[in-house]
Amino acid sequence: MCGIVGIVSNKSVSANIIGALKKLEYRGYDSAGIATINKGQINEQKCSGRVDNLEKILFQKPSSGNLGIGHVRWATHGIPNKVNAHPHSSEVVSVVHNGIIENSDKLRDEYIKKGYSFKSQTDTEVITVILTDFLKSEDLINCIYKTLEKLEGSFALGVIFKDFNNVVVGARRGSPLAVGYGHNENFIGSDSYALKTMTNKISYLDDGDFCLLYEEKVNFIILKKEKLIKKFLNYHKTIM
Repeated sequence: MCGIVGIVSNKSVSANIIGALKKLEYRGYDSAGIATINKGQINEQKCSGRVDNLEKILFQKPSSGNLGIGHVRWATHGIPNKVNAHPHSSEVVSVVHNGIIENSDKLRDEYIKKGYSFKSQTDTEVITVILTDFLKSEDLINCIYKTLEKLEGSFALGVIFKDFNNVVVGARRGSPLAVGYGHNENFIGSDSYALKTMTNKISYLDDGDFCLLYEEKVNFIILKKEKLIKKFLNYHKTIM
């Protein structure tokens, strides 16, 4: 069991991500990490041990940016160390994950044959690689959709993209994912408790679906009968 959080805002998010991760530490304290988008680049920082260790790193080297994702880990695939800590990032995408990708070994072999390499022992890194590959040929929605189609298992995901630097993506299958709504900022988290200090407007993403968080709205993508149905909502959850 791990804990994830994602925030998109009109102000710096790293302090609120750290605060949310401290509330999620009951879900894992083997390692902690954060990734933000700043000046068009993914800025990833992570460490072994508890969130306090990550906070000390950020005090020395602040992680700027108005959107980002964070993670606390309870090790399942791979030993607890900095390399296996989340987020797992490429040059174009960064991922945090709670759950288990049951076909990760098969997917790893498939993408090694395509020329990709892996740094960690985690099942999560295959998600980063698949997204990176689909981004070469697909738009954002279809990149996420086709990636989720390839994954087997139970998971909740938080994702940010270098070239889509105004959106945080949340997705779930089996594992819970809360969605929080604020004024010029929106949130995802493994549970509502992690978001309570930032908002009291909270719902849960429906199983199997994904969402796109922007400052001013949340777009829900409902997956039914192998078709994408887009449902556009603002933070009050009224149809636009």
